[in-house]
This record gives sequence, structure tokens and C-alpha cells, in this order.
Amino acid sequence: MSTTTPLKVAVLGAGLIGIDLLHKIDRSPSLDCVLVVGRDSQNTGLRQAAAMGLATTAGGAAALLDSGQHVDLVFDASNADSHAEHWRLLEPTGALVVDLTPHNSGIPTVPTVNAAEALTSRHLSLISCGGQAAVPLLHAIARHRTPEYVEVVSTGASRSAGRATRLNLDEYIATTQGAIRAFTGAPEVKVLVNVSPATPPPPFRVTLTVLASDIDPGTVRNLVATTSHEVSAFAPGYAVTSIDAASEKVIVAVEVTAVGGRIPAYAGNLDIINAAAINLAEMHAASVLAEGAAA
Repeated sequence: MSTTTPLKVAVLGAGLIGIDLLHKIDRSPSLDCVLVVGRDSQNTGLRQAAAMGLATTAGGAAALLDSGQHVDLVFDASNADSHAEHWRLLEPTGALVVDLTPHNSGIPTVPTVNAAEALTSRHLSLISCGGQAAVPLLHAIARHRTPEYVEVVSTGASRSAGRATRLNLDEYIATTQGAIRAFTGAPEVKVLVNVSPATPPPPFRVTLTVLASDIDPGTVRNLVATTSHEVSAFAPGYAVTSIDAASEKVIVAVEVTAVGGRIPAYAGNLDIINAAAINLAEMHAASVLAEGAAA
């Protein structure tokens, strides 16, 4: 990559997350999608990518390698069952691999929490959409008081949960619980997920419950407000809708609305993890440009 050209990226997976990711990449001056990779040449998402004027190929990560296309970064938007093989194939290329599946083998990464540290690695895990919505707030609260118990309940519209998401719900829960323990120090964590078939589809909502001792409600409110502002800087549809803070319990409700018009407003689950992925990729691009300018 030169000091003037965008980072060359590829997207593995052409489902709901992958297609929204393509539109976000298209709007980024720091990123250039050079290849979209699916498993099946008849995949609807691959056809949509081709209609956007993007190069596409079927055959998975092996097809990406066979293409001979140089890439600086690969977004894996496929599924948790495939990610281990994708990383095995991509590790020798030197590309940064950003995993949007809940496979839990890369460095758990949340932009407002540990981006600078994580970007020294070449294998990042974005945990889950619920993790991206919840961890920034939980980490902030944990800086004030280490939780004794954390509960996170995510509710998303059925229409925004593709096949891979449904197949990976067990991994989603386990990976999100593990990340919350790591970022908060809480000994006991519970994650619940609701996929709602309601009509009209509900927005993506996440409710956090934190039990701890000697909580100062005013401090927690300030921490939550500051953190919400930081996340909304790269995910504008992210908002804290309520907070109830007392001396031993904090309950925070978050709603994420998809913005930009490319996906329905209720698909905030897609929007939050993809916004985090783009934010990290742009940080990496800025770092590469700075290194090139200094050389």
C-alpha cells in the first residue's frame, strides 16, 4: 500500500452482514474492496455485489488465494464454523483479518476499548453484535466498580438474522460471555438472545444489568454518557435510551438503529458490528499511511 492509495480489502461472505459491509466500504475513502468471496456462484449476495461493480468469486477463502489478488485486509463475514479454516489459509498472506463471526479465535476487539492494542495483532475478533453494543458500556462501568454479576439481553428482528447468525447462536452466546468476563472482570456473566418475528420488526435492543457494591449513580451516569458519545461517533444510530443506577444495581437500555438507508432501520445488529469493523479498518489504514509517510 502506498501513502496515497486506499487499503485493498476483500470480504468473505455475501449474506446480510457482508452486503451491508460492502456499502460501508464503498463510502470509506480509506478502503477499496477489490474482491467479494462467496461459496456459491448463484448466491444472491454475490449477484448484488456484482451489480455494484465489484469483482466477485465463489469457492471461499481458497478462491481468494487462487485469484492472485493482493489484499491488505480481509473481513470474514461468513460463519463461525468456517473461520478457523479461513484464518489458517489467510495467516501466511500477512493481511489483517477482521472476524465478524463469533468464532472467538482472534483478539477480542472493541474500538473504544482496546483498538490500539488489538491492532498490533493481525487477527481480530469482533465478538458479536451484542458484544459491540454492550462491552463499551460494561467496560466503562467496570472501571468504576468491578461487577459481581452481568446480564446482557439482546433482542433483534427475525428479518435481520440470516442463516449464519441462526446457526451460530451458541457460539454467539459463549463468545459474548467470554468477552464480557475479559473486559469487566465479572465472575458471573449471563447472555440471552431473542430473535423476534414481530411485525413491524423491532429495532435492535440490548439491556445490561450490572450488580456491584458501592456504586455511585452519578459517576455511572457520566461514564455511560461519555461512552455512548464515543460509540455513536462511528455508529450514529447507537443510543442509550434509559439508565437506572442505584448503589448495588445498574440497568442500561441501548437501542441501535441502522442509518444510511442501505439496510432497514431495525437492522441495528448488522449496523453496529459493521460500523465497528469499518472503524478498525480505517484506524489500520491511517496507521499504515503514517508508517509509509515516515519511511
